[in-house]
Amino acid sequence: MKNQHISFIVLTLNEQMHLPRLFDSIRNLNSQIYVLDSGSNDETLNICEKYGAEVKYHPFENHPKQWNAALHAFQVNTPWVICLDADQYIAPDLSKKLTAFSDAEYATVNGIYFNRKNYFQGKWIRYGGYYPKYMLKMFRYTAGFSDLSEAMDHRFQVSGRTLIWKNAHIIEENLKENKIHFWIEKHNRYSDLLAESNSSNQSLYQAESRIFGNPNERNAWCKKIWADLPLLVRPFLYYFYRLIFRLGILDGIRGNIFHFLQAFWFRLIVDIKILESRKCPEGPAEQDQQMGAFLCRFLIVFAVSYCINLGTIAGSAPGGFYSPFIEEHFNYIEGWRRFYIEVAARLLKTLGYQVRTTATTLSVANHAGFRIIYSCLGYGVVSVFMAFALAYPQKALRKFIFLLSGITLIITLNLVRLCLVAIYFNRGYGWDLQHVLFNFAVYASLAVFSIFWINQIPET
Repeated sequence: MKNQHISFIVLTLNEQMHLPRLFDSIRNLNSQIYVLDSGSNDETLNICEKYGAEVKYHPFENHPKQWNAALHAFQVNTPWVICLDADQYIAPDLSKKLTAFSDAEYATVNGIYFNRKNYFQGKWIRYGGYYPKYMLKMFRYTAGFSDLSEAMDHRFQVSGRTLIWKNAHIIEENLKENKIHFWIEKHNRYSDLLAESNSSNQSLYQAESRIFGNPNERNAWCKKIWADLPLLVRPFLYYFYRLIFRLGILDGIRGNIFHFLQAFWFRLIVDIKILESRKCPEGPAEQDQQMGAFLCRFLIVFAVSYCINLGTIAGSAPGGFYSPFIEEHFNYIEGWRRFYIEVAARLLKTLGYQVRTTATTLSVANHAGFRIIYSCLGYGVVSVFMAFALAYPQKALRKFIFLLSGITLIITLNLVRLCLVAIYFNRGYGWDLQHVLFNFAVYASLAVFSIFWINQIPET
């Protein structure tokens, strides 16, 4: 007897590599399987017949429209459906929950989010914001629909109450992507669709945008933030966010290849195609020239600033490059260090702490302290920010205000960091951890500050 509660709907196009894995994962549920195929010429249809799936054909235009067609193509007899791509399958923990599932126990619920584990070339992408990842895959057949507001990204929406099964997983692993040319060709096609959606100002998401809403609403909120970020800059920001803030660097070699391709390369290609599609009064050649000029200015200013800092450090510190003249007349690095120590000491004294300082250290009675080495000064981030502020095409006064405000922000965050270290530093956590946390905070703050500043620039 067929499952009276749940049916499965699957999209296919030449999926002989994936279908046995998917069908075997749901075999014990004894559910009806519906397959909407878009013209397979391999063994896909024979495999569907072997597993007793009902198959219909519909020409493929894009994923949202294909899912919309799939939801209307079949006479589904169960109250619930689970919609899966062919490269996904059910993990044992989810299979166990579905085996015990009863419609009566979920009478007030219309949708259920599963937790996805994504694999790339055999590697589970655990970090970088890719796990946990909640996807609305199970819903009441009469309440769910495919969101048609985008041409590339597809998601299901549902009215009414939803639940999240955090410990019930679907596994997504496209075995075709073990060949990197397949991944690149596929995402090149996706970039066309995504660029077209953005260029035509299509509305992103039909869901409400709420940072503390359900997973679909949080995604909508992130989409709107993304849409407001400057083109060509946002792939760098997102890649840095994935790699550092979301610890994507811990995903190993294959994981880092994935983060680079998916977070940076793919989104940079999308932005380039968006720029190509826009009609600019200056013309594409003028756009390219302006972007090239900005990048050249940025690299030159950064290199000069960074080399001056390193040269001053090398010339004023004992060693092979030491110069008494530089130490006596140009050692602003030492003044920079004294500034942090003295200001931090005054702040801590104002808060009631007993502080003792030397030329390079600060200690707090009955607490901890710190020793400022050159890397603590933040000259690297100052060089990056200075290069961006001076290279970005804008009036001199606005540049000056922006640069002064940003450096003030960097100094303030560094002082907060030093004061907290002086009071709470615990050797068990490691000195490097506070450096990492500081870099997280300062780069995120500067990114938000820079985006706000760019959005406030009046159009000419």
